[in-house]
Amino acid sequence: MDAAAIDQINLNFNQSGLMALNAVIGLMMYGVALDMKLEDFKRVIRSPKGPAIGLGAQFILLPAFTFLLTFILPVTPSMALGMMLVAACPGGNLSNVMTYLAQGNTALSVSMTAVSTAAAVVMTPLNLAIWGSLNPVTNEILRRVSLNPMDVFMTIVVILGIPLILGIATSRAYPRLVEKIRKPFKVISVVIFCLFVAVALGANWQNFLRAIGLVAFGVFVHNALALTLGYTSARLFRLSEADRRAVSIEVGIQNSALALILIFTFFDGLGGMAIIAGWWGIWHIISGLTVAFFWSYRPLKQICAGENPS
Repeated sequence: MDAAAIDQINLNFNQSGLMALNAVIGLMMYGVALDMKLEDFKRVIRSPKGPAIGLGAQFILLPAFTFLLTFILPVTPSMALGMMLVAACPGGNLSNVMTYLAQGNTALSVSMTAVSTAAAVVMTPLNLAIWGSLNPVTNEILRRVSLNPMDVFMTIVVILGIPLILGIATSRAYPRLVEKIRKPFKVISVVIFCLFVAVALGANWQNFLRAIGLVAFGVFVHNALALTLGYTSARLFRLSEADRRAVSIEVGIQNSALALILIFTFFDGLGGMAIIAGWWGIWHIISGLTVAFFWSYRPLKQICAGENPS
């Protein structure tokens, strides 16, 4: 498939399906928020170093390096904008599980997820507007769709902010009920989301097959960059090995579901953007589990014994 042809593809997703997908994402975020407590935010205030380094890598370094990467990789304008949007999204809801499997600092991971999800209400539209406008070819897409950052902000408030507040409030008011429902609730919402993605993929299967070869390498490099930035930033600031793993996974596992919602809502399912975000959603699970599996066989005690004291 000719690379430029990707920018002409618009993946099909009707209005009723989009509204249902918004509802499913909101439910997923509500399920994630049931695992969060105000203590997660207070922990950041008491021990801000780790979360601050991680959030800096996630919302400052990753978008900036992604911007540079779009000039290096052979990507089309819509693919470049898709990469920028994914980089502007907060951590994904699987990062905490993967951090646990990798013997990382799960408490730090949960704190970062909580804070990055809240910060994304502002940082996601801000990063997309800034970096997207600096590249002439992606700026042309933003101008063509007349993207208003305030519209993006309000959409993120609805599908991230409100479920986050409601989930934490529910967890605080009804702890016994939450203990019973949070695991099945999260499983059911994720299963429903996967079914929606499968339906959308099935409706656009030929377009996906035609374009996947062009985006797979870009997503691989982009995801590797995200994981490396997280780990390197944590190492430069002399965080412990457990904290480094948590930061690396949190920065490398992005909320691609949020990216897809924004793409279908504001960009009419623009081909390069949608396929980048969709494949990222699949690939970051593979890469995250691979990294977690690798680290699970590297005991923290042995690594820390060989490090210089901070």
